[in-house]
Amino acid sequence: MAGAQHAHHHHEPTRFYLFGGKGGVGKTTLAAANALRLAATGQRTLLVSTDPAHSVSDLLETRLTAEPTAAGDNLWAMEIDPEADAKAYVEGIREDAESAVSKAVLPALDRHLKLAVQAPGTAESALFDRFTQIMTWCPDQYDQVVFDTAPSGHTLRLLTLPSMLGAWVEGLQQQRARVNKLQGMWRTMAGVSEPDREDRVLARLRQRSERFAEARKRLHAESVFHPVLQAERLPIEETARVIEQLRDTQIPVGALYVNRLWPADDASAFVTERVAQQNEYLTEIRERFRDFELVEVAQSARDIVGRDQLNALAARLADTGA
Repeated sequence: MAGAQHAHHHHEPTRFYLFGGKGGVGKTTLAAANALRLAATGQRTLLVSTDPAHSVSDLLETRLTAEPTAAGDNLWAMEIDPEADAKAYVEGIREDAESAVSKAVLPALDRHLKLAVQAPGTAESALFDRFTQIMTWCPDQYDQVVFDTAPSGHTLRLLTLPSMLGAWVEGLQQQRARVNKLQGMWRTMAGVSEPDREDRVLARLRQRSERFAEARKRLHAESVFHPVLQAERLPIEETARVIEQLRDTQIPVGALYVNRLWPADDASAFVTERVAQQNEYLTEIRERFRDFELVEVAQSARDIVGRDQLNALAARLADTGA
């Protein structure tokens, strides 16, 4: 099984690293530390955060925006705001529609689009749109991209979206093409000669469809998904579910990061008890996920804040050869 997981890896270098897991397990910190580690090997590395708390800015001690910002040697980082992206995404649809629909329909369309911005799924589509766009920057502008992804459930839906969207866009394209053809026939019959302008909506859809198809291919061939978990019941179950769902998306699963492991301390009964429980869960993790490489990460005595501690963590990860 482990072999099968990496079978489609050998022909393409890994360019996209996706970190996933429940909120609060330390994904952002591990993604940032891995980005530092890659940058240190001389790879032009882009860290993409979708974390609304903007903790990556704090970790890197760099003010980040929605555009890539230099954050060290060979390192760039950006923070995506899915809300703002959803608005921009819907605005783009409106602009396309404006050129394609009659003025009479516009007020109704606007009402519809206002609702669409809040609709579940819009922020995700926008995020995925952004995701696929960022993938096209690699390998020209960046050698590798590390995504500190949104919590697993919806990251996964995004990763399985391209095939559905592809089919949906095809259908729309055929429909639009038929309408255009009919309009053309009417114009000919009515003797109105209108130069055949390229249908902007169709062009945009076609472009998006191609980008999604390309992203999907690359997610299979050049990506690795790293589940992040803690030695606790809920994260273990969540990770098992994620791996199961990833099997259908054919995205290779890399090393699992078991984060925040407490060190044993004989002087404290509480810690001894805590570590005993953790070790039971660790045993279960090693057994249940034995087909995967595990990277066990010790709990830092204090929260990792700022660059120095992040560098120290990156060095620790480099030692594990993760």
